[in-house]
Amino acid sequence: QVQLTESGGGLVQAGGSLRLSCAASGHTISSSDMGWFRQAPGKEREFVAVIRWSGLIYYTESVKGRFTISRDNAKNTVNLQMNNLKPEDTAVYYCAASAAALGNTRVLLAHDYDYWGQGTQVAVSS
Repeated sequence: QVQLTESGGGLVQAGGSLRLSCAASGHTISSSDMGWFRQAPGKEREFVAVIRWSGLIYYTESVKGRFTISRDNAKNTVNLQMNNLKPEDTAVYYCAASAAALGNTRVLLAHDYDYWGQGTQVAVSS
C-alpha cells in the first residue's frame, strides 16, 4: 500500500520560509514523477512543482526563483523549500506521485497522478 505523508506546513509571515517534506512508503520515488500541488479555499488544485524520475524539474511561473524541489532517494523523500513566501502562497499543499513516468505535459495535471498525501496547510500572513 502506497502512502505519502507531508509535513512542514505552518504559519509564517510574508518573506519567511518553510520546508515541506513528503515521505513515501510502499513506493520508490526514484522511478516516478513526484509533484507538489496546492489548493486555496474556493479554488481548484493547481500545479506547483515536479521533479521527474529523470531529474528534470518544472515550476509554475509564480514560484520560480522562490521555491526549490528536491529528492532524497535514500530517504525516499521529496522536499519543497519555499522562500520569500507571499500571502498568495497560502493553501493546502499536497504531495503526489505517479505509478509510472508521465509525459512532460501530463506532469502538470493533478488527475494524472496516482497517489496523494493528505495535505499540509501553509498560511502566509501579510
